[in-house]
Amino acid sequence: MRESIILIAAAASLAGCGNSTHNSSGSNAAQNIAAPQQSKTAYCFFKPSETKDWSAKAGKDGNVVVTGKAYREDSRYKAVLSPAVVSGTSAEVAPTITTNDTGFAAPGNWWDVSETIPGSGAVETVTVKCGDDTLASLSVPRKK
Repeated sequence: MRESIILIAAAASLAGCGNSTHNSSGSNAAQNIAAPQQSKTAYCFFKPSETKDWSAKAGKDGNVVVTGKAYREDSRYKAVLSPAVVSGTSAEVAPTITTNDTGFAAPGNWWDVSETIPGSGAVETVTVKCGDDTLASLSVPRKK
């Protein structure tokens, strides 16, 4: 009995000993998770011929309003603009799709898409992107 207790105590003390690199690899894994990831290019649901009539103008409050049209053959989905990314005097928007919650299809399946870009008083150019493709490069007319 005494020998089994000694063996159990020895096994327990040896179990506490381990390779010190085990803990550091765990912390390295945590650091890898926290590291910033490069943003992936969003998937493009549209062919170039399925978007048209892009325009940008300054609204009454000075923020930029981007409008256009996007075609979606399947009326279960509607076209929308993803939130804009503003960088200095330029902004970028992209058409995408979401579930059609209106209960109706758009006339001819061409959805009117529009977005007011908040905090865009200094924006002079807007790029409409779909994946890696540029659909439109728009200048924003401003009153001087």
